[in-house]
Amino acid sequence: MRLQGRKIATLVAEGVEDLEYYVPLMRLQEEGATVLTAALDLKPVHGKNGLPITPDATIESLTASDLYALIIPGGWAPDKLRRYEVVKKIVREMDAAGKVIGIICHGGSIAISAGIVRKGERVTGSTGIKDDLVNAGGVWVDEPAFRDGNHVWGRVVADIPAFCRELVKALTG
Repeated sequence: MRLQGRKIATLVAEGVEDLEYYVPLMRLQEEGATVLTAALDLKPVHGKNGLPITPDATIESLTASDLYALIIPGGWAPDKLRRYEVVKKIVREMDAAGKVIGIICHGGSIAISAGIVRKGERVTGSTGIKDDLVNAGGVWVDEPAFRDGNHVWGRVVADIPAFCRELVKALTG
């Protein structure tokens, strides 16, 4: 229970990749973390594969000082969430505080819109956003998962085990 008492938020919207949401959620809960599911409002959403998700909090209610880390799963949700200033604001605040941000698959599109991809930073995700990550200043690395600074990057669904290992290592190290 290495993360007992730690509060971590996961950003969701309709079409989030179910496995990229549920597997890290359960892995972090296994370590004792309190994982909040945060959306634009408290209405239930459905993952890309149809699994229901009920938000615990609104993204607007999140504060970096209350959170230990932030998780940005992929799917279609990041393309929707990246359009909202409240989403970009919490991502920037977490990054400025040096807190761990887990970013997997299409989650990198939120990191791009929030302006937290640093020039020369190693990045990965879905090949669908590879050009966007590179154009934002990142250096594309075709690896399952790794940490660069306070960012933990994961490539795709098949790489969730590696992503969870890197995430837990970053949060407990």
